Amino acid sequence: MSKYGKSCLIRGDGGRAIRGILNRIGDKWSLLVVATLDGERMRFSELQQRIPGVSQRMLTRTLRHLERDGLVSRHVFAEVPPRVEYQLTDTGRTLIEPAVTLAEWAVEHNPDIERNQHTYDLRER
Repeated sequence: MSKYGKSCLIRGDGGRAIRGILNRIGDKWSLLVVATLDGERMRFSELQQRIPGVSQRMLTRTLRHLERDGLVSRHVFAEVPPRVEYQLTDTGRTLIEPAVTLAEWAVEHNPDIERNQHTYDLRER
């Protein structure tokens, strides 16, 4: 029996809920967008400047998905030219703490994982 009483939440519905969320936030850009918007409201161009390597197309797509999921809100200002700003919603802000915890785990364990991958790859040759 697992020492983590809540591990049944992962298996609860055959993993559908957790897989759906991980597919959404586990893509290449979503967590970077969420982390960049933490505590700030930003225009598209500012977001693109702060996230190295993201294309305009991918940032647009990621923002639309995050908005659809209710993690990011989009504010359009009736100006010429139109101004659009993005910010985290209340739900989006709740993602910061678990994302930081996951990032800390990744930073701490990545050297071990890379070493294990290298050992495995050598063994499998």
